Amino acid sequence: ALFIPIFLTITMASASIMLANATRRSVFQAMRSSSRLSTAVTSPSFGSARFMATYYTPAHEYCKVDGNVATVGITDFAQAALGDIVFVDLPEPDDEFEAKDSFGSVESVKAASDVYAPVSGKVLEVNEALTDEPALVNTSAEDEAWFIKLEITDESELSGLMGADAYKEHCEKEAH
Repeated sequence: ALFIPIFLTITMASASIMLANATRRSVFQAMRSSSRLSTAVTSPSFGSARFMATYYTPAHEYCKVDGNVATVGITDFAQAALGDIVFVDLPEPDDEFEAKDSFGSVESVKAASDVYAPVSGKVLEVNEALTDEPALVNTSAEDEAWFIKLEITDESELSGLMGADAYKEHCEKEAH
């Protein structure tokens, strides 16, 4: 009878350590993946025209800017921290948001989190695929699983966001 409680205690401790190690590996894999992806799509701006530049918020939203349209979603780092995504709440087209306003939420098996607009703008399009397949965020967070497309109303707000290198450093600090 003494072996069962000891075995359960050891098993619970082992499971806890395994989960912590798996989470740490997922976070570092997401950071490496995020930096490779963002480096590939980030490019400079020329005057007021921006050509496929990618920006990040401290709350782990990304903002891929092409002209005056920002494609917004959560980063690989964020999805790895949240775990298996089970629900995504999105706004309606034509809704307007100021920078840092919550425009939706993400729910996972671990937690729920608001998602914030990195810049001010009007919603042009929402990714309806996430309604039926929220787990797409786990497999393609910074590509197919974008949340909204915003028409940017104040381009100057982009200067307050992080570039790929600054975001990578931000993630490394959070991971420790």
